[in-house]
Amino acid sequence: MNIFGFVLLLLSVSMVEQTEAKGYETPLNCGHFECASYRVIQSRSEFEIRSYPKAIWVATSPIASSSYKDAVSKGFKILLAYIRGNNEEAVKMNMTAPVLVNIHPTTGGLHNLTYVVHFYMPQIFQRNPPRLAEAHPVELPRNKFAAVRRFGGFMNDSNISAQISALKKSIEGTAWDLNKRSGSRSLQYSAAGYNSPFEYENRLTEVMLWSD
Repeated sequence: MNIFGFVLLLLSVSMVEQTEAKGYETPLNCGHFECASYRVIQSRSEFEIRSYPKAIWVATSPIASSSYKDAVSKGFKILLAYIRGNNEEAVKMNMTAPVLVNIHPTTGGLHNLTYVVHFYMPQIFQRNPPRLAEAHPVELPRNKFAAVRRFGGFMNDSNISAQISALKKSIEGTAWDLNKRSGSRSLQYSAAGYNSPFEYENRLTEVMLWSD
């Protein structure tokens, strides 16, 4: 290989490394809302691997439902009331992102699921979150890494299932293959939304698979 070819090879490798390190673009709403922080470990066109620092979120009680839309609607109403002052301290707080939904399959099959809806607690309330009977503070994440796939539009049972399947397929054979990672077999998956239900354009949504 001549010197010119060698230089082109180095530039090509450098461009690939920069592309992989960059990761997904920051969600637009993170310019308006406080968002949960994370570090990109690895990035590919089909998925991104992240590490989230431990932080306090507020979670609903588990909501059993055969419909993602129905469960999240119920959970979001509880959390929206919470941040508007329906808590023991009557404290109001700003919206944050994303709204994180943990989805737990049950023995009843794919259409009999349990959902837990989470609101990321603003930094000012991280050490002392207000209390509410219908919602309680939890520390997340419980796992070290998240494999993430991003898509657009409103989430529903059909596209969440399809995106989770695509994410699982894209990480097969990689170091992030769930069959190769400890503590991954019995974990739930998550859906993360960065937009309010009343925003219809430029919606950004993600599905996540967790592992240690």
